[in-house]
Amino acid sequence: MTQPHVFTVTLNSDNLHHGHLILVNRQYPIRWQTDDGILLNRMRLIDGAHNNMMLENTAAKMFAKLLKACNAEHTIVPVSGFRSKAEQKDIYDQSLLENGQVFTSQYVARPNESEHQTGLAIDVGEKKGEIDFICPSFPDHGVCRMFRQRASQYGFIKRYDKGKEQLTGISDEPWHFRYVGYPHAVLMEKLQLCLEEYIEYVKNYEFHQEHLLVDDDSIEIYYVKAIDTVTHIPVVAGESYEISGNNVDGFIITVFHQEACNERG
Repeated sequence: MTQPHVFTVTLNSDNLHHGHLILVNRQYPIRWQTDDGILLNRMRLIDGAHNNMMLENTAAKMFAKLLKACNAEHTIVPVSGFRSKAEQKDIYDQSLLENGQVFTSQYVARPNESEHQTGLAIDVGEKKGEIDFICPSFPDHGVCRMFRQRASQYGFIKRYDKGKEQLTGISDEPWHFRYVGYPHAVLMEKLQLCLEEYIEYVKNYEFHQEHLLVDDDSIEIYYVKAIDTVTHIPVVAGESYEISGNNVDGFIITVFHQEACNERG
């Protein structure tokens, strides 16, 4: 059997904290300035009401595709996208004043512990007269259900699920979606894993062991542990590849052996 060609990519410790699969929560806060190292894209939606909202470049493009696939450009609105550390602090402090400590700890992350600062998270709501900025309405029926059902094909997960509060530190939020990319979102949905669990799950597939194969073996996923200040990452040759830090202890490598017919763009 022919051994696959492997080449090496060298990354430093800073790269551990960047990528579509970084875990951000109370235990693993953001390790970089939120206005540094993110390629942001200003969202331009059909109704023109949210042109000032931004997401990370790939996340913004895939969100627009997801809305279009659901024919939801006029019925689902983005409520909150990228936030700076200062904006997150203002939201957190204001919620403390208006809603108290218990509510705030359940639904609002502290500065540097919010996925919104990465540009990879977006809160959405059904379009209606008044929208609650902290807890927008996003029911499990109609176009909102369709959005939720199709989200993983476009790389998005419903980040905070009921029953996972002890792991995520956040209560169930039907409106909060996080971009992790394809096929990771599909795998997480299929295996019913939150991001905290998925980060640990992928560690079972280290480079020198069995790799995680999906889409009829056309996509290969494995984990490489970070080593000190510089990590030499072996990459299996394919049509293309992606490397993401996990913001914990290593890197997740995704190799696409052929341009599969999926929605990742």
